[in-house]
Amino acid sequence: MFWIKFVLIVLIVFVVTSIVKVILRKLLNIEKEKREFFSYNHINELHRKIDKGLKIISSITLIILIYVLLFYYYDSIYWFFIALIFFSVLETVVRAFFEWKYTEHPKQSILTLSEMFLYLIAIVIVIQFELLGTF
Repeated sequence: MFWIKFVLIVLIVFVVTSIVKVILRKLLNIEKEKREFFSYNHINELHRKIDKGLKIISSITLIILIYVLLFYYYDSIYWFFIALIFFSVLETVVRAFFEWKYTEHPKQSILTLSEMFLYLIAIVIVIQFELLGTF
């Protein structure tokens, strides 16, 4: 039952995100940007360096945090997920900043930030209403 709920929630979030992006594109006249599916799509060399550094720092931090939480503070494991969400938001904000500052289409950053906020809202709703069960 967990996996059925999980897949349903992911599908709903994907559909809502897609609809909001289409509406924002129409309202703000934002051109659709071609991106490859599993590529980094860095804006410029500075963005690549900052993103790489951020990924290294977040990886090291998350590994240390999961080790400490699993072996010393097992009841506080939710801090790992909070840190994971924090680093994901930070990475998205950095991407949006570089889209806004260094591209020919700065409105693209609006789509990036709106997508991030929709994901955050979905996470909060799932946790608040215990849609996947109790933790």
